[in-house]
Amino acid sequence: MILVNRLTATAAMLAVAAATITACGTTKVDEPAAGGPSAPASQTCADDTTSTATGPVSMTDGVGRKVELAKPAQRVAVLEWQQTEDVLTLCLTPVAVADAKGYATYVKAETLPANVADTGERGEPDLDALYATKPDLIIVEAFKADDELITKLEKRGVPVLATVGADATGQIANMKKVFSMIGTATGRTERADLVLRQFDEHLAQAKTKVAAANVTAKDFLFFDGWIEGGNVVIRPYGKGALFTELGEQLGLTPAWTDAVNKAYGSGGVDPAYGLAQTDIEGLTAVGGATLFYSDDQTPESYVPELRKSSIWTALPAVKEGRAYPFPAGVWGAGGPLSNEQAIDAYTEILTKG
Repeated sequence: MILVNRLTATAAMLAVAAATITACGTTKVDEPAAGGPSAPASQTCADDTTSTATGPVSMTDGVGRKVELAKPAQRVAVLEWQQTEDVLTLCLTPVAVADAKGYATYVKAETLPANVADTGERGEPDLDALYATKPDLIIVEAFKADDELITKLEKRGVPVLATVGADATGQIANMKKVFSMIGTATGRTERADLVLRQFDEHLAQAKTKVAAANVTAKDFLFFDGWIEGGNVVIRPYGKGALFTELGEQLGLTPAWTDAVNKAYGSGGVDPAYGLAQTDIEGLTAVGGATLFYSDDQTPESYVPELRKSSIWTALPAVKEGRAYPFPAGVWGAGGPLSNEQAIDAYTEILTKG
């Protein structure tokens, strides 16, 4: 998914422990162990025993295109971060990815091996670098079959699998669909089914933990942001956003409603991602809601400037210690493991008492 103003501009998404906060009114959460968040042991590839199919593949991709492969793809090139994570979780190493440096900065669920070729920016790959890796499948993200990138790639004769990176009518379901689709294309359906079962179990366990904690402050908002023209831009996650849906699964109630967005948002909520845009003052619209926010901890982070704002320090959640940073490295548009990290971050915070 290529979100406008990628997290530096994107929602983080992160692991079980959060970064230490020194600003007034925020809550300190233990830092993760050295190396950052890691995937649950049950999902690592070191002891994977699932099988790989070997027969022909015939499937319909996310935008309705027919994809035919003589055998499951083995040399996979991936042009978006969620799908890069997915391929790694399926215990395959891609031959090429888009923006490897950005992936290493913002996605900690799966580590990308250093020898994987980098094809340049997401959405605008260096085609010479891409095809030099001799892929037998290229995985892209798109919302329509005649996407310009798909059209450009198809001219080179290598099969293209298009996946839909976001669907506000059901982000978790779409995440699972994308993962399963890549599992089918690579012959790794057994592994894909196992990972998704583990995800469902992980979410069910988290629901039980949060329910037992008897959380009373259930209204919430997750947001990220960036600096533009010297000002902090806030991106609230509205109804239909992935992190909003995860919070709802844990029993929380979204505070950034359509009515709030109409009064305080700059434009509408993105229909695919469920994301809005406002400024720091816009956060006053959610009243006493508990706040969760991304902090990628890069030099370009918006968070230091946010914490300097008198509007921020006056918010009820900040004054009462209910403004929580998510730990850096949990990607907000990721696959099953990134989503488990986000679930863990919510659960860790909500059950601390």
